[in-house]
Amino acid sequence: MLVLIIIASAFIMNSQLFKQPQESNQQALDSRHKDNKTNQQANQTTLEINAIPLSKTSVEVAFPNLSFTRPLFLTYANDDTNRLFVVLQQGQIMVFPNKQDTQATVFLAIDEKVNDDGNEEGLLGLAFDPDYKSNGYFYVYYTANSPRRSVISRFSVSDNDPNKANTSSELVIMEVPQPYSNHNGGMMAFGPDRMLYIGLGDGGSGGDPHGNGQNRNVLLGKILRIDISKSSRSEKYRIPADNPFVGQENSRGEIWTYGLRNPWRFSFDRVTNMLWAADVGQDSLEEVDIIEKGANYGWNIMEGSLCYPLPTSNCNKEGLKLPVAQYTHADGCSITGGYVYRGSKLRSLYGAYIYGDFCSGKIWGLRYDGSKVVEHMELIDSNMQISSFGEDQAGELYILSFDNHIYRFKTE
Repeated sequence: MLVLIIIASAFIMNSQLFKQPQESNQQALDSRHKDNKTNQQANQTTLEINAIPLSKTSVEVAFPNLSFTRPLFLTYANDDTNRLFVVLQQGQIMVFPNKQDTQATVFLAIDEKVNDDGNEEGLLGLAFDPDYKSNGYFYVYYTANSPRRSVISRFSVSDNDPNKANTSSELVIMEVPQPYSNHNGGMMAFGPDRMLYIGLGDGGSGGDPHGNGQNRNVLLGKILRIDISKSSRSEKYRIPADNPFVGQENSRGEIWTYGLRNPWRFSFDRVTNMLWAADVGQDSLEEVDIIEKGANYGWNIMEGSLCYPLPTSNCNKEGLKLPVAQYTHADGCSITGGYVYRGSKLRSLYGAYIYGDFCSGKIWGLRYDGSKVVEHMELIDSNMQISSFGEDQAGELYILSFDNHIYRFKTE
């Protein structure tokens, strides 16, 4: 059974259950989302009209003709072509029409640039420019060696073939030194503000030995926010003036939020603009966070709601943001973040944040009303090794598994 802990602002230690989140969702939403209140009200109204209670469901193979080795991400280009793009760890991006009897072709191959020697290294992330339809830009996150580092680069689509990238068009936007092979993060997504958000793990090993999560003078253990709208070889990116630590001593201006261990996957809710992240745990807890501007999510002072390392029962929790949900390693060992479902085919999932676990194959859904979790349940107990979730342009969800298949929820 899922061990769920909903966090309260009055913090209680050890294994007790909590009834409320630390603070309201309105506090969690940053001022850049100016029409958030209207959006949230619309969301609640839509939920009342369309949603039915969460219930057990099942999955099926979405594309029977396709098989991919170590697929890590699925997304779309938002160019109205109804294509899907799948990121493969070894250094390729595949493209195919979003239909059941489809065949895939290579969109980008940068195997020679990518170091995938470590289990958590490789080509890890992909984000299409908000203006991809007109400018053809897309961004990738990969790990490289000599020296070991994370690389965020921009590429362009070919002038002659929309299903081929121009491999010689790379513009390196950012490089971040990595001390170890694990905890690289790798997620990238454009927010509703058109800024690029980048997830970086704490640098790896175990327990954050360099203290990167709490060190605002380094980029590791953070979610970054940068402006790439005018990127060039002379100015790779700009730091938005409204980032929380701009101009502060011993802080990098790129940081949006910190105190994270390995935010493997995060996503924006299409309706509320809320940023959801799943942070992979160390020894005890896997957590779901609502990401706020400037917030500190506690690692490595805390792991989820507990002081780290156990059995520590006393730590300074002042100013730390607690997860809205978490589960113990009785239910898995590596959380995989998903999406708030906004498609049209699955009424029982509408408005629910869907996430899973790589080790156990379990998938959960939760609904959050702006102040508390109002529904939360295990939807599926499967044999999948869930490396990622994906979303198409219509908001339908997909599940990527290391059994080489892409799955989808069965239509109700």
